[in-house]
Amino acid sequence: MQVIEEQNKEVANRVDQLADFIMFTQRSFLLDLSNELNDGKVSYAQFFLLGYLAKEEYLTMTDIARKMGHSTAAATGLVDRLEKLGYVQRLHAADDRRKVMVQISRKGIELVKRLRDVIARSVTSAMVGGEAEDVEKKESIPPQLREFMAGV
Repeated sequence: MQVIEEQNKEVANRVDQLADFIMFTQRSFLLDLSNELNDGKVSYAQFFLLGYLAKEEYLTMTDIARKMGHSTAAATGLVDRLEKLGYVQRLHAADDRRKVMVQISRKGIELVKRLRDVIARSVTSAMVGGEAEDVEKKESIPPQLREFMAGV
């Protein structure tokens, strides 16, 4: 019985540490991410949409509205702005011209990659307890985290 109580305390301690880590990294990378988003003239919602699009060949406007939790009209507004910035393009289905498909552009993919790198550096910095300059030195990153980041 005592072993179970000790395990429960250990789990609770780890959960508390994880919660602290999440709060710290959230503050840290949101500041960095805000600066990068401002440079790209992209909102958080637009960045999240680009993230979805980067993982798919295309999304329909209905798919976008559903994933973003927006109305179709709001989704159209997001896509309009991203299209003007050159981050996405609209295509029409060959079998049904009414069906609009949205695809991320090369420029959009590059923005997502750059911003994911900013997030990865912030998270890595928090995990190793170092400064951004230390994170650039690969030996300061634990092997498991280095392996995880390589797959991202």
